[in-house]
Amino acid sequence: MKARARAAGEDIIDFGMGNPDLPTPQHIVDKLVEAVQDPKTHRYSNSRGIPGLRRAICSYYKKRFNVTLDPESEAIVTIGSKEGLANLAQAITSPGDIMLVPNPSYPIHPFGFILAGASIRHLPIGQGHSFLESLERAVKHSVPKPLAVVLNYPSNPTAEVVDLDFYRPIVEFCLKHGIYILSDLAYSEIYFDDVPPPSILEIPEAREIAVEFTSMSKTYSMPGWRIGFATGNKKLITALARIKSYLDYGAFTPIQVAAAAALNGPQDCVAEARAIYKARRDVLIEGLAAAGWQVPSPPASMFAWAPIPPQFAHLGSLEFSKLLLQEAKVAVAPGIGFGEYGDGHVRLALVENQHRIRQACRNIRQFFQEAGIAPATTVRRAPVASKQRAAS
Repeated sequence: MKARARAAGEDIIDFGMGNPDLPTPQHIVDKLVEAVQDPKTHRYSNSRGIPGLRRAICSYYKKRFNVTLDPESEAIVTIGSKEGLANLAQAITSPGDIMLVPNPSYPIHPFGFILAGASIRHLPIGQGHSFLESLERAVKHSVPKPLAVVLNYPSNPTAEVVDLDFYRPIVEFCLKHGIYILSDLAYSEIYFDDVPPPSILEIPEAREIAVEFTSMSKTYSMPGWRIGFATGNKKLITALARIKSYLDYGAFTPIQVAAAAALNGPQDCVAEARAIYKARRDVLIEGLAAAGWQVPSPPASMFAWAPIPPQFAHLGSLEFSKLLLQEAKVAVAPGIGFGEYGDGHVRLALVENQHRIRQACRNIRQFFQEAGIAPATTVRRAPVASKQRAAS
């Protein structure tokens, strides 16, 4: 629908995909250009990742989380965190295995294991749900015993955050029952309350059963570069390395060199990106409130998890998303795409600049006013051509 609308010349403001729009910092781009000039970097790369990048990953974990890792056995480079999760699923899963996955969740969390032949038990998350209680109940009633559980905080799509006190009883429980933990920490550096999200590996015992995936896409605005990494349990890292050795030769070496420069270099760019996302969040939440749509302010991630206004709740997230696209020229991600427990929400990604966000909120307010659920306003929708978009 979005593609058809744009092909017809409509100006669609797109909050649908979590596709960072900020430019990759220049020093990272410069390192890529420098590395690609060397013909030696054009050959096949190591599927585990070049040693310099694995050392940079471990240095990042030491500085950020005070966690000491072995770059030879506890770190591996992935072609984005999605590839790492999917390939680990192939490496450790047999048909009939049971996986425990949050719902709603990022689609690769369940589907990586579904594609590997596993059966999925969904653990509802969000307000009114205790993850630990859901985990205990699922294990009690699962035959055979679950193989692993997926965690994702800050969460995509809900933007929920947790602290180490959340992780500790889960680690203890999974150790007791011999269940692996797969932690997705892709949004570890996109937080807004001055409290950095923790790593599950900060709990020493977690290394016995847990592996953690992180992405360079959001932290350093490198989504198209397809580079990330996994750290933690040696057995799981070895399993991932083995299947990757069958399937690929690793990311292009200059990209890995540039990724090492990102992790080892100045981090001002990370703070600047965080500030931009926070400013966009504030504009979005305030603008939606003025339009008559009360949406919780996300403490982290690059998403707002918006409950469907009561007047439209009967439609479900897919039909409401279609309506927003048709009537307000705003694209969002329907919550049903993240699992049935997400159907009462839509997800808005902070990937448009402040000018476009304000325009979207005006469009939504006009639409709501016409539907009789927003205060009267004289503001009119005035689409702006994409080439005229203001800076972030």
